[in-house]
Amino acid sequence: MKPCPTCKKPAPWRDNPHRPFCSERCKLLDFGHWADEDYRVPAHDERPSAEEAGRQRAGVDDGD
Repeated sequence: MKPCPTCKKPAPWRDNPHRPFCSERCKLLDFGHWADEDYRVPAHDERPSAEEAGRQRAGVDDGD
């Protein structure tokens, strides 16, 4: 058995509608943390900054 991500108690995998959590309570606690933005997924903005976009339009090579 793997530990529940919320409370660390052993959480059964088979026939467990709340997996990977051990209970609905732990599942909802985790959901609440995501909803409150306590957890975040890092992201990289693929769009160039305004300054970079201006240089690209002007055809300036900054040496990168």
